[in-house]
Amino acid sequence: MASNIFIAGTDTEVGKTYVACQLIRQLRNENIDAVGMKPIASGMQEIEGDWVNEDVQQILQASGGQVDRELVNQYAFDPFIAPHIAAAATDCAISINKITAAYEALATSAERVIVEGAGGLMTPLNETQTFVDLIHQLELGVVLVVAVRLGCINHALLTQQVLRAEGMNFVGWVANYPDPQQPRDIAIEESLKTRLHAPLLGAIPWDSLAENSSMLDISQIK
Repeated sequence: MASNIFIAGTDTEVGKTYVACQLIRQLRNENIDAVGMKPIASGMQEIEGDWVNEDVQQILQASGGQVDRELVNQYAFDPFIAPHIAAAATDCAISINKITAAYEALATSAERVIVEGAGGLMTPLNETQTFVDLIHQLELGVVLVVAVRLGCINHALLTQQVLRAEGMNFVGWVANYPDPQQPRDIAIEESLKTRLHAPLLGAIPWDSLAENSSMLDISQIK
């Protein structure tokens, strides 16, 4: 598979963390030392007495629980809002170089690093850069998480357009069902399969009790 992966989404709240953790766990189950990163996180809450971001917690757990939190997460903001807005409100400037230093430390000690974004590809990080710039700097392959719901085909194709225009390595996509009221929609999945120029790695219905349905075909990632 592609050496290291960036988990992108068609929007926010589409299941990027679930997919990132699933990929990390599958790699670790194959005795590949995989760890995750969530460089930028918005939305903090109290969990067991600690003020933390739930997504960061999940990635730490999936990574075996022994990874330095500061390497997994470089920026954490209290409000659940766009990173550059949250950063500006606290007089903080998000630095891609700071994220890169943490990434390189993880990449030195682990076999695979899975990096999760925030929002979509074009989410601003600061006044001049977006997650596209971070992906280029880290030279990551991209797995796209598509939330299957009304409007997702347009969102997925627009994201692919950015990936192609930027010359990025689009290695696969996942059909995720974050809405418990949304039954599996094979018609949408098939429509996306004919239009997205990367393999479908798996479909994840809301009812994840069917464990096999949430397994990703990571053998297709090139």
